[in-house]
Amino acid sequence: MAHEIGPEESATLTVMKQHSREIYITITAIATICLFGSYIPGLHFLSKWCTPPIMLFLGLAYALICGQGYPNLNKKLSKIMLQYSVVGLGFGMNLYESLASGREGMLFTIASVIGTLVIGMLIGRKFLKIDKETSYLISSGTAICGGSAIAAVGPVIKAKPANMSVALAVVFVLNAIALFIFPSIGHWLDLSQLEFGTWAAIAIHDTSSVVGAGAAYGEEALKVATTIKLTRALWIIPLALATSFIFKSKDHKITIPWFILYFIIAILLNTFVLDTVPSVGTAISGIARRFLTLTMFFIGASLSTDILRSVGIKPLIQGIILWIVISVGSLLYIIL
Repeated sequence: MAHEIGPEESATLTVMKQHSREIYITITAIATICLFGSYIPGLHFLSKWCTPPIMLFLGLAYALICGQGYPNLNKKLSKIMLQYSVVGLGFGMNLYESLASGREGMLFTIASVIGTLVIGMLIGRKFLKIDKETSYLISSGTAICGGSAIAAVGPVIKAKPANMSVALAVVFVLNAIALFIFPSIGHWLDLSQLEFGTWAAIAIHDTSSVVGAGAAYGEEALKVATTIKLTRALWIIPLALATSFIFKSKDHKITIPWFILYFIIAILLNTFVLDTVPSVGTAISGIARRFLTLTMFFIGASLSTDILRSVGIKPLIQGIILWIVISVGSLLYIIL
């Protein structure tokens, strides 16, 4: 029997929504203190309470209970902090090690990108009869890097705002689920750091969730997942070019994620310039990892009941089927 909300619970929820901005600021402040308080002697234990999954859960709980206190600010913070965090992680990586870890997953990455696009369009158009724009956006987001791919491809095909919102909502919901369940599945299957990092980079849509899942699994998994995912993200450029031909769009600019270039520059600097003072790179990547954890709260707080309502059953089914296909297929390729 479903639990009915009583007068007292309803009043509590109302008060929380009225004070959503104060709660938002309080959670952000406490999380920041816990994450960066670990640099103070005797307070390092505080960071144990702020892991990527916990911060994402807090963000989701806040959004669904309190609503969105600062929607525009939250959107900007999550985007900017994610990009700066990813660049900062580059200072903790070595070029030769990154190339070695990413090489194994490269060929399968190429095959999975093309395969996901084809399978996605077949499922969406032939079986579920979803409109061409929405189906293509969901397929693109699943194939490459979630919201970034959708944002890059959407203007090229002149997608309607409603179609963009639905595709982004599908990817966002599945991303949130992936960040929670992938590390647990990885431990259950006893995947190595390399195996999990490769799997997460291929099977999880958005860069933020890939990096978050990698960070939750381990240091090496984070490096592998980040390298392969950002290499995969470079496919945005050929995808947008191919899309312009498929949809016959000649006059639209392609959005290039420049932070990927800065990430590569950071790896080069750490490998060839800071190699004599490794403590500098370690310090920068440590700060970046803390900012990344805080970003998980902002990402979770971006969800809303309106987004959940806008998804619709058919686009969600396409997203789930496509996600299962790429997740299971890539996992079998890695472990067999």
